[in-house]
Amino acid sequence: MPDYNVRLEVMGALEPTVHAFIDKFLKIPETHWQPADLLPDSSSDAFLDQIREIRELSKELDDDFWIVLVGDTITEEALPTYESWIMSLDGIDQVQEGQGDNGWAKWTRAWTSEENRHGDALNKYLYLSGRIDMREVEISTQYLLADGFDIGTASDPYKTFVYTSFQELATFISHNNVARIAKSKGHSVLEKMNHVIARDEMRHHVAYAEFVKQIFSCDPSEMMLAYLHMMKHKIVMPAMHLRQSSGSQGDSFDNYAVAAQRIGVYTGFDYVDILRKLNNIWGLENIGGLTDEAEAARDYLVKLPDRMHRLAERIKIPDTRYDFKWLL
Repeated sequence: MPDYNVRLEVMGALEPTVHAFIDKFLKIPETHWQPADLLPDSSSDAFLDQIREIRELSKELDDDFWIVLVGDTITEEALPTYESWIMSLDGIDQVQEGQGDNGWAKWTRAWTSEENRHGDALNKYLYLSGRIDMREVEISTQYLLADGFDIGTASDPYKTFVYTSFQELATFISHNNVARIAKSKGHSVLEKMNHVIARDEMRHHVAYAEFVKQIFSCDPSEMMLAYLHMMKHKIVMPAMHLRQSSGSQGDSFDNYAVAAQRIGVYTGFDYVDILRKLNNIWGLENIGGLTDEAEAARDYLVKLPDRMHRLAERIKIPDTRYDFKWLL
């Protein structure tokens, strides 16, 4: 069993450095992008013409694209779930008597404030497109928030930072590929929106990956075992409970995932590539001072990308078209 007292000591030792990460990896709101920068200006005389252009261009994008974009938007809008989950981790304290909250809590709130813009921008775009039943989207968002999610980390920061390192890179890939498809259809507003969101996700990925690297330097064996735990259980999307209306939890997630694979937004090969990148970023093969159990975990993790690549080659993506209430 993990020694959570050691985890608290490590988180406490690293906490003073987190303040510098806020300055390095997060942006000042006044000088960074906001959703209003990317959307038509309602005070402009050209506003209605811009809306008409968005609606016309949106007709050129197929149903799979819209299923993926709605799923991505709902995932971003479930942000309150993610913040409350991270705030519950061992070593993250909002209140310290006489000291205020610690660096980890400040990071989490500042990270949340940046992420919050993603759902705001995408939601407004869906509304303007004329392709989406926004009431059904709002129902799905409310269910996803109410259902919550369990990614198998409990209150363990080691496992959680493996998850966030992976997931931020996955969302970078997803938004970048949505931008690529939008560009191919001449959809410049949507292309730019997803590119700036993707850049945020990459910055956040780099920060979380650095957190893990620092933990490896302090507690290498336990960090290796936490990484092994997450990869054996697989990294799942935050929207794994995604559903429409009053359906059962997760009844829409698999269909959304199929649509993402079918149009090349996020595939099994992307999953494998992320794993390879993390192994390289954390320099797994060069980490010393491991217990025998952690050495075995390292051997498994180093070989895992090749094993998963072979599995990805055998995946057959179905041609089935799904009936989503989100689409008009």
